[in-house]
Amino acid sequence: MNIEIKKSQKPVKYEEALKLMEQRLQEIDQNKSNNLIWTLEHEEVYTAGKTYKENEIIDKSIKIFKTNRGGKITYHGPGQLICYFVIDLKKDKKDIRRFISIIEKTIIKTLKHYQINSFPDKDNIGIWYKDDLNIKKIAAIGVRISKWIAYHGFSININNDLKKYNAIIPCGIKDKGITNLKDIKDQNYKGIEDILVKNFISYLKG
Repeated sequence: MNIEIKKSQKPVKYEEALKLMEQRLQEIDQNKSNNLIWTLEHEEVYTAGKTYKENEIIDKSIKIFKTNRGGKITYHGPGQLICYFVIDLKKDKKDIRRFISIIEKTIIKTLKHYQINSFPDKDNIGIWYKDDLNIKKIAAIGVRISKWIAYHGFSININNDLKKYNAIIPCGIKDKGITNLKDIKDQNYKGIEDILVKNFISYLKG
């Protein structure tokens, strides 16, 4: 599997990222380009997947960008690591469940590097962390499949402003919270995107 690695240093607008992914999808479908893994940070934006409901918007004054990924409403902004991908599943038995499992294992192994234990939840997509009292989401996953090519991606909260989630019901889940890595363990997370990409490629090729 040939994979191009792209790393953006400056924040990327959500619309621009979406446009680039959709263009790459067409190129991969026509065998004109390689698979893509892209790490970046977004400017502040609330995005809504195909299954969101209006009552999941608490603050009606916020702008919502409706997108074609799976899932509901989430927030992206500074201090959050985004990992987008455009990956052809046709040569991998068209196994969507296996691909989601690869994403989950990638995130879990990456956080384990920082001595943080996390886990998936079969009822609520994403990666979760349990503190003394509560289960909180640490990473969100949103994937779309077109022509058996998977795209969109996942995000890990590092030191983002968690108050921004008060404007929405994140991913439509009312009874669990949101956290970030700095709140869990205040340490240096510089270079986390390189560890993440290395783990992702290892699982994809495994």
